[in-house]
Amino acid sequence: MSQPPSPRFDNSYISLPEHFYAQQKPTPVRAPELIRINSDLAAQLGISTDWLTSAEGLQVLAGNEIASGSVPIATAYAGHQFGNWNPQLGDGRAVLLGEIIGLDGQRYDMQLKGAGRTPFARGGDGRSPLGPVLREYVVSEAMAALGVPTSRSLAAVSTGERVMRDRPQPGGILTRICSSHIRIGTFQYFAGKGDDDAVRTLANHVIARHYPAAGETERPYVALLRAVVTRQAELIAHWQSLGFIHGVMNTDNMLISGETIDYGPCAFMEQYDPDTVFSSIDRGGRYAYVNQPGIGQWNLAWLARVLLPLLDTDEDAAVQAAQQAIDDYVTLYQSAYYALMARKLGLAARGETSDALVDELLELMAAAGADYTLTFRRLAELAGPEGQLEGDTVAGLFALPESFASWREKWQQALEQQPGSPAERQQQMLALNPAFIPRNHLVEEAIRAAEDDGNLQPFHDLVDRLAAPGDYRAADARYATPATPAQRVHHTFCGT
Repeated sequence: MSQPPSPRFDNSYISLPEHFYAQQKPTPVRAPELIRINSDLAAQLGISTDWLTSAEGLQVLAGNEIASGSVPIATAYAGHQFGNWNPQLGDGRAVLLGEIIGLDGQRYDMQLKGAGRTPFARGGDGRSPLGPVLREYVVSEAMAALGVPTSRSLAAVSTGERVMRDRPQPGGILTRICSSHIRIGTFQYFAGKGDDDAVRTLANHVIARHYPAAGETERPYVALLRAVVTRQAELIAHWQSLGFIHGVMNTDNMLISGETIDYGPCAFMEQYDPDTVFSSIDRGGRYAYVNQPGIGQWNLAWLARVLLPLLDTDEDAAVQAAQQAIDDYVTLYQSAYYALMARKLGLAARGETSDALVDELLELMAAAGADYTLTFRRLAELAGPEGQLEGDTVAGLFALPESFASWREKWQQALEQQPGSPAERQQQMLALNPAFIPRNHLVEEAIRAAEDDGNLQPFHDLVDRLAAPGDYRAADARYATPATPAQRVHHTFCGT
């Protein structure tokens, strides 16, 4: 069965009241050029790669033409930014082209980032430098390959125009795909205006679109809140298990669907330090690695507050339901996190032994400044039958510190009590413990090559290598090697 020549739009958000969004066409650009398309994602969405690479496809991806069925809009939302309330944010430089039904029957948003000014631009130019477009493409697709719920990158184009930031930079546009762009901040926007009807309308839309099972319960809005809490707890547990630091966990950057979004000042830790901060604007360390689980709960507490009028007609009962859901976040997060970490260590189920092993290992890693990713990868390589590991190892890149010796004995004893053969267990661990992550210096290297020299090959090579994060080959050792002191990237930037 042949694919359609262009996306098949089936738009639901525009059926909501007009004050939920502003109709807004992208601003055309001068000389767009296609940088990359995501063929695998396109196939999942039922979009022809031939169309994406065609002259018509390029013009749509650049915002110069509107595809059939597309009704471009910019959505309204508010949010707490670094803890400070901003009553009106919205899509200042992003245009939602519409919604596509993928081959899996699920609904996906198709959005252009850097597509020009909207009514929510707040004085900005609505454009994006090329660097942030490439960064989001690299990291979002790496996260998808790592199994993390995330927005995806369908295409990247250059605009042929310069964007002025601290210096003139080449411009770019990213085509972003996710289940929806509805945020905690979207609910806050209407609650901040005292528009309870809009909050209810949005909640009903979210239930129908993302959490239909909640709509079948006696208390659908309580079920909605609890479902969102669960997904956020599981998402942040996944981040923590990989050493990922989002960098800007504002309420407007937290999707109701439980997907990761807005890859601005994000980064993966190399040397393990729970207090690690990369964002250049996070001077107080609010969004440090160690703080991410607590910030997740803080953000959800604001969602619960917004939903209070819907949870119960009795105010006390509503508060009790909200408080219970937020309190449960701690247990949900810890359960998800320690279960993931136990599996990373080859332990089939979470328990007191696995929790203690995880905590002790992290203390040793912090004291030694051990590389987070390579520590777990090396443990996976050491977990199977001695001398029977197929393929290359990272032993030449990283050796476990001698201070781990006592811990390793306890870990090996725990492994001996696990079901299955050592070889099977090792294969499971290798699948869970990547050799390759988007190391900051490699991302920066790809951006610098593209922006300064017009050389996109390092970007393509990095995306290709990160598509199979667990498949280690010594020939690609540079992609798994931690940064030297001279290569280290200490600060990342939003890039807007």
